[in-house]
Amino acid sequence: MVDKDNKGSMTVAEAGRKGGETVRNERGREFYETIGRKGGATVKAERGRAFYEEIGRKGGETVKAERGAKFYEEIGKKGGDRVKATRGPTFYEEIGRKGGQKVKRLIEEGKRAAREAAAAAAASEEPSKG
Repeated sequence: MVDKDNKGSMTVAEAGRKGGETVRNERGREFYETIGRKGGATVKAERGRAFYEEIGRKGGETVKAERGAKFYEEIGKKGGDRVKATRGPTFYEEIGRKGGQKVKRLIEEGKRAAREAAAAAAASEEPSKG
């Protein structure tokens, strides 16, 4: 329903689109990136990380229900092919090596912590000499 007394017959959607285009032309893409980051930081501060995890899970479930699991296989393959074309096959070797090194370090830290915990438990069970 358009008000006949107004100059022109622009809908709210058209006005919003026109305003957005004007801002984009005047301020550029970086402006939207900046306000998006600020908005995201504000939401994170107010609602926390769990909020993003929840909406991400809900969105993923919706996409899976609408498009099926095969969709994720297809976009994963496209992404992998793109990374391989951009960074080359040696990239995967490098990140695999880094990942393996990190796993090795984490295992060593876990074993060390287990030994220290066992030693502390054994020390607390020994009768004190006095």
